[in-house]
Amino acid sequence: MEVQICDFDGRDVRRGMGLLRTLSKEEEESNGVAAVDLATFQAVNEPLLEFQSGSEERKRVQSALKRLSSQIVDVPIVVGDKELRTKEFGFQVQPFDHKVKIAKFYNASPDVVQNAIDVSLAARVKWEKLPLAERAKIFLRAADLMAGKYRADLIASTMLGQGKTVYQAEIDAAAELVDFLRFNVQFAADVTKYQPISTKTAKNSMEYRGLEGFVAAIAPFNFTAIGGNLACAPAIMGNVVLWKPSETAVLSNYIVFRILHEAGLPPGVINFIPSEGKVFGTSVVRSPHLAAINFTGSVPTFQWLWKKVGDNLAQYKNFPRMVGEVGGKNYHLVHSSANIQHAVNNTIRSAFEYSGQKCSACSRLYVADDIWPEFKRQLLQAHSELKLGSPLEMDTFMSAVIDEKSFDRIKHYIDHAQNCKELKVIAGGKTDKSKGYFIDPTIIDVATHATDKVMREEIFGPVLSVYVYPAGDLAKAVKLVGETTPFALTGAIFAEDEDVLKELTVKLRYSAGNFYINDKSTGAVVGQQPFGGARHSGTNDKAGSPQYMLRWTSPQTIKEGVVPLTDWRYPHLIK
Repeated sequence: MEVQICDFDGRDVRRGMGLLRTLSKEEEESNGVAAVDLATFQAVNEPLLEFQSGSEERKRVQSALKRLSSQIVDVPIVVGDKELRTKEFGFQVQPFDHKVKIAKFYNASPDVVQNAIDVSLAARVKWEKLPLAERAKIFLRAADLMAGKYRADLIASTMLGQGKTVYQAEIDAAAELVDFLRFNVQFAADVTKYQPISTKTAKNSMEYRGLEGFVAAIAPFNFTAIGGNLACAPAIMGNVVLWKPSETAVLSNYIVFRILHEAGLPPGVINFIPSEGKVFGTSVVRSPHLAAINFTGSVPTFQWLWKKVGDNLAQYKNFPRMVGEVGGKNYHLVHSSANIQHAVNNTIRSAFEYSGQKCSACSRLYVADDIWPEFKRQLLQAHSELKLGSPLEMDTFMSAVIDEKSFDRIKHYIDHAQNCKELKVIAGGKTDKSKGYFIDPTIIDVATHATDKVMREEIFGPVLSVYVYPAGDLAKAVKLVGETTPFALTGAIFAEDEDVLKELTVKLRYSAGNFYINDKSTGAVVGQQPFGGARHSGTNDKAGSPQYMLRWTSPQTIKEGVVPLTDWRYPHLIK
């Protein structure tokens, strides 16, 4: 494959992307970061902006939207300090107006991926030896740039490219991304504080090395923050990374990548590798230097990667670590004693924010029959007030789904419900992809068919399926919640009866990795609710926690003898 190569300049994001504008005094002052004292550093969650009419943050985002939507941003492959452009390219479009292209990206060939592996391994020599405090300073400076100077660009690119409303983009591409970087620095410091005890005869210590090899980070479309975290968390711990972004989130991910370099990340530590999924996957799993795969995406893709790694185990220098978050069929279980209005409002948000395209979105709802009439009334009333439209309109609640493939998959489930006489679509059900990939927020009453495929299978769209269970048979509902699907990512219970809450918490212990009591199944915050699930939802390594950072280090125990051994014999051998 013919490849065009030129130098990569990561000194300024907007200059490199043609996005220059005048910065405010506050933004300019956010560009630096003081020296890091990891012994005392304490991360705090990034405050959320509100984007009220006339506010400065709204004006900045509107300006960024205008700039980004007026051009097609060229997004190269970046390996080390070189930009590469191949003859195989694609375009990222606005999902809510798919005739509008916002970015042109280039797909890496197997040879390009192999070159990236070689470059990353060369960069690893210095990066892995750099003290944690020095590495941390780079990522904290990047966090400051994201929170200030480039906040509006990150939000705007996520709105345009991934179809998020301004608030959903704020909590993702600004706040959560910044939180990941800051808290991961704190967690890295926390987990590396442990040192083994020493004795009179030996001095013992622990070295926290990076993994030997490279990490392949394979990112999803639905969270800009996840893309950044998949690449940055291993790098903070001294690893080198090949970052494959989703083609439907390539613009926002590229801005994140450029910010990291403006913050001082050395070339080759993280390489930006847009690529067709199977090409990238096949290329990384055949390398003997594969140290880990950090993945968020579909179950079949993760299973394929794991199988390929298993097939190649004998050739690797180390056993590759597999870290994955892969999906869910998340539930809300509403007891007779629940606050109905509270449960309804939380269900609306969980099921339909970002068009149900959150891994944690509620897609199955279990409601006691004695409160169902009132619950249904309030649910349908709230549903009738939801605005489906362009995310550029500030009063939009939800927008289009990400692409045509997703649209067709979701429509298949809605068509199934509409054509099955045992099921009833009680709200929504309309779809239209003529301009954007729009799907009405849809609610399906499954009647007695509690294990229909709309209750079992991940749909990943704005579809909520409801089963009304007998109020006197809570055990039946619990059994359905725990056994209907192979997933165990998030779940929520709603009740005012404390005894019921205690009972459900025990019985549903393994039904979700993130379990919510009288709160929605979405909205995990870094440092507050570490995120991840087991079963077919993933490896439950809990992104946003100290445990997650431990996955990216290979500790070495060192014992230094300090007392000379004067006799080889043990006491019992001496006569």
